[in-house]
Amino acid sequence: MKPTPSRGLAIRSFAMVFRTLLLSLVLTGPAMAAETVNINTADAATLDRVLVNIGPSKAEAIVTYRKTNGPFRSADQLAQVPGIGLKTVEKNKDRIAFGGGTAAAPATASAKPAAGAANVPKTAPAKH
Repeated sequence: MKPTPSRGLAIRSFAMVFRTLLLSLVLTGPAMAAETVNINTADAATLDRVLVNIGPSKAEAIVTYRKTNGPFRSADQLAQVPGIGLKTVEKNKDRIAFGGGTAAAPATASAKPAAGAANVPKTAPAKH
C-alpha cells in the first residue's frame, strides 16, 4: 500500500506531538520537588517510603540509632547508622529535614480551641 501525502503528514504530526510530550516530561521531572522527611521525628514506615535506597530494615536502624543517640544534627551523621553509607546519604540530602526530637502533630489534624476556651473573657493588663 502506497502512503498518501495526508497519511504521511498525520504520522509526522503525531511524531512531533509525541516528541514534544516526551521532552516536556524529561524537563519537568527534575524540577519536581522531592518529598522531604524529618529524620528526627519520622517513623520507620515513612523513612522507608521517602528515602532512596532505604528499606524497612535500614529505616528501623535509623529509628533505633535516633532513640539511642538522640536527634540527628546533620545529614552526614546518618552515615553512622549501621548499613547506611555516604553514597546513600548523598542521594537523600535533598529529602532530609531536621527538627527537634519530638514528633510533630499530623498535618491533617485541625487546631480546635479547648472546650469553653471561646467563652474565656480577656483581662485588661494591670496598670502601674
